[in-house]
Amino acid sequence: MHDPERVRRLRAGAQALAGGTRETSAEAVVRRVFAIQAQDLTAADLGIRARGQDITTRAIRTAYEEERSIVRGWYMRGTLHTIPSEDARWVLRLLSPRILAATGRRYRQLGLDDDLLRRVDRLLRRVLSTHGPLTRAELIEHLTTVGAPVDGQAPFHLIRHAALTGILCHGPQRAGAATYVLLDDWLPTAGHFSGEGDVAVAELARRYLAAYGPARFEDFAAWSGLPVTWARSAWKALARSGAITEYGTLTLLTGRQKEPEEVGDTPDVRLLPAYDSYLLGYRTRENSVLAAHQDRVWPGGGIIRPTVIADGLAFATWARGSGARSITVDAFGPVPRQIQQRVDKEREAVVRFLQSAT
Repeated sequence: MHDPERVRRLRAGAQALAGGTRETSAEAVVRRVFAIQAQDLTAADLGIRARGQDITTRAIRTAYEEERSIVRGWYMRGTLHTIPSEDARWVLRLLSPRILAATGRRYRQLGLDDDLLRRVDRLLRRVLSTHGPLTRAELIEHLTTVGAPVDGQAPFHLIRHAALTGILCHGPQRAGAATYVLLDDWLPTAGHFSGEGDVAVAELARRYLAAYGPARFEDFAAWSGLPVTWARSAWKALARSGAITEYGTLTLLTGRQKEPEEVGDTPDVRLLPAYDSYLLGYRTRENSVLAAHQDRVWPGGGIIRPTVIADGLAFATWARGSGARSITVDAFGPVPRQIQQRVDKEREAVVRFLQSAT
């Protein structure tokens, strides 16, 4: 068996969310966590901020747009994440076939047959090669030239299909709107790893454990969207190579993870955004949010509220007030004075961060 508090501290430490650990750049944060949930771009920025030391919104935009060291796209579970740019190609090769297959029924419901999808892919490649970067609205203007529907969810799925097939990716922001660019024009060359098949699954599992361990292969399957049988095989491959070590009923990377050091007597407090990767990285929730409070974080309707954590355990939710000028915290119970001081400091840091974006 294992001690839940120790597991929580190990997991939070791996995410740079405990022990005073903070990374010094947006790229370093994303490399450490590997995938920041990014369906909401502001929430993704806040997720990077929570794990970084004085990282500004400008620094994050620089990483996306000038350094191009991080990129936003549809990866784990077919949802938007920000990952290291050098890993985008092999992760797409591994995950996109299953995502595309799972979306097949939705394509048919929208009248998007294989021939139309191919024609749109060719169109988007040509248009972006000539006119990119382009916003979603600008891309939609071109869709009618090949007879594609431009109402409802069809344009989203057409653009996403082109992303999943490696044609395009998110590019620079323009007046607060996302733009799209050709992936091969925008991203740097691939990194050192370029494996496929079982080798790629094992590498993704290794990256997952580095950021989320200790964990089970079922957690990796839930996080990645890959079948449990694939996850189990990846665990076996890592075990044969000596890359993982048992930690009770869980697994750690061998020699890579240690419990974060305590900083004084006061827990490390962080304000996490809605849908944060730390809360989405496991099949179950009990290690990050006690059962009695889970309805406060997951109220239903697919919502995951912003949380306040201390050494990885959620003890409050929070929300933004008008504009970026105020943060309200709704604690699950009485908050000790020392922890409240840490909360106030984090609130001020989030307000400064949000104001710097305006």
